[in-house]
Amino acid sequence: MNEAIFEIPRQLNASAPVELTGKSRDEVKLMVLNRKTGSVEHSRFTQLHTQLKRGDVLVVNNSRTIPASLRGTQGSREVEVRLSRKVGSREWDALILGPVYDARLPITFADGVKAFMSGNGSEKPLVRLTFSVEGAGFYDFLYKNGQPIRYEYIDAPWPLDYYQNVYGSVPGSVEMASAGRAFSWKLITKLRAEGIEVVCLQLHAGLSYYGDDRWPNPVHHPEEYHLPQETADSIRRAKREGNRVIAVGTTVVRALETVAAGHDGNVAAASGVTNLYITKESPLRVVDGLITGLHEPEASHLDLLQAFISRQHLMSAYRTAVAKGYLWHEFGDMNLIL
Repeated sequence: MNEAIFEIPRQLNASAPVELTGKSRDEVKLMVLNRKTGSVEHSRFTQLHTQLKRGDVLVVNNSRTIPASLRGTQGSREVEVRLSRKVGSREWDALILGPVYDARLPITFADGVKAFMSGNGSEKPLVRLTFSVEGAGFYDFLYKNGQPIRYEYIDAPWPLDYYQNVYGSVPGSVEMASAGRAFSWKLITKLRAEGIEVVCLQLHAGLSYYGDDRWPNPVHHPEEYHLPQETADSIRRAKREGNRVIAVGTTVVRALETVAAGHDGNVAAASGVTNLYITKESPLRVVDGLITGLHEPEASHLDLLQAFISRQHLMSAYRTAVAKGYLWHEFGDMNLIL
């Protein structure tokens, strides 16, 4: 689904966090789609609990966003390095923005840290970088010198805290797992009071865009995940009792369906790296519903959404979202597919 099937007007690109307007995170719009009929309901994220039922299990991704954009020099040239995925104690797949003067020359950063190009990344245009520091020393350097990755629709360098979900606790994502951004602790408390369980897994999200109209190939986009035992137990219990499992974000869908595919459709505690590409042909063994943001027409996330709802219903809903002034991207409005 890479053809331009709808267009996002410039004014619908959310360029700033909703908190700066005086509202709370959970006061964004919520478009609710019925998987079977394609019917659309317009609500607010603060009313999420009214769309769910006692016994439903919400699975969130508590991976925390790291400041993955670094400025450095190679020879006399300035470059931006965007980390994509941790491969080893010193090695990262990364995107280099700016002309590469000589691949044999290191990239030099603040505090004397260097990175050497040691090979190709998981796919072009990513490269493998080997840093001169590791462990706590690397993260000290990163948090001191790195910035959140910012795309062209963001008009100011917002602090890293704006790119965190309130429950984010395990550093590793180079971009925010943004489907969870609209959750507030107040809303999570309300959901739990209504008998809706909220549980966690981790999937460390990689780069979603390489610039210059280049997008990751979802078949060659490895991401590390961890599904803890308590979350697996909650999901199995929900399935056994006939309740729904609702993923908060496409990252959660990818992790859960990867685990299920490796365990004959069952869910068990697991860790690993996934390359799973979900499309309309993919069977959903675990996930019954999805909370997500609104995605660009070029994004492979739309292919995943078609595992939940038909292309016809999805495109009709997205055109409605454009007409109704819904906002796109990580600071934008939300979509619930049930």
